[in-house]
Amino acid sequence: MPLIARLSLPALCALLALALLGPATAKDSALRSLTTGDDTRGWEAVGRIDLGGRGFCTGALIAPDLVLTAAHCLFDKTNGQRFEAADMEFLAGWRQGRAAAYRKVRRAVAHPDYIYQTSADLDRVGHDLALLELEQPIRLPSIQPFATDLQPRRGDEVGVVSYAMDRAEAPSLQEYCEVLDRQGEVLVLGCEVDFGASGAPIFSIRDGVARIVSVVSAKAEVEGRPVALGTALAGPLTQLRAVMAGAVLPVSGQVFRRGAGEGAVSGGAKFVRP
Repeated sequence: MPLIARLSLPALCALLALALLGPATAKDSALRSLTTGDDTRGWEAVGRIDLGGRGFCTGALIAPDLVLTAAHCLFDKTNGQRFEAADMEFLAGWRQGRAAAYRKVRRAVAHPDYIYQTSADLDRVGHDLALLELEQPIRLPSIQPFATDLQPRRGDEVGVVSYAMDRAEAPSLQEYCEVLDRQGEVLVLGCEVDFGASGAPIFSIRDGVARIVSVVSAKAEVEGRPVALGTALAGPLTQLRAVMAGAVLPVSGQVFRRGAGEGAVSGGAKFVRP
């Protein structure tokens, strides 16, 4: 079963306290299941990542042979071991038992600063990114890789397309949810996520074009209000691409720094990997 950790980390409490200062935004839309061909048009590059029959995550093409997802998806939560790349498969546009394209994975690379732990930890969120290199590129007119964009600001509207445990057979779109806060490479979002949504692309839409600005890393709950935690892309994705290209990068071991004026929030916080 997925892990739930009650955290006493001041950084997490401060981050969530900032996110929860105001009432729930009216801008956040409900999830909408994409069950028809018309519904999924333009989203076919989002797919389900099957993990050797032991679970699944969500991912998205950012190049014909590269899928962006969360680093913790590369690990079996029951024993902490890395999945073999050969056991992973990307099902582009998976819907009602069929995919627009099926591809096995040649290589899976996590961000060099990401360290897997069975317990959830905010320090992992800022580098919770991975790239999957497919055995064969996907070159179909209907499946166009997504571009990436700059990290969004607090108050910006974003959207998310994801699969999840109770909606594994078709993707769901939340067209609008708000960036509640941003601390370094960690985003706090009003988006609805659940188990299986790990690695799901978070989009900004500018000039009518959807661009990936983050991926889903975890969900959290404070005083009954759910939020999603996402990994921003700007620096971490550049570093991850360099590792894919063979560069050796120093491991910083530093992800989250508390800012001036951050305090603790009363009450427990639940922090969950979806």
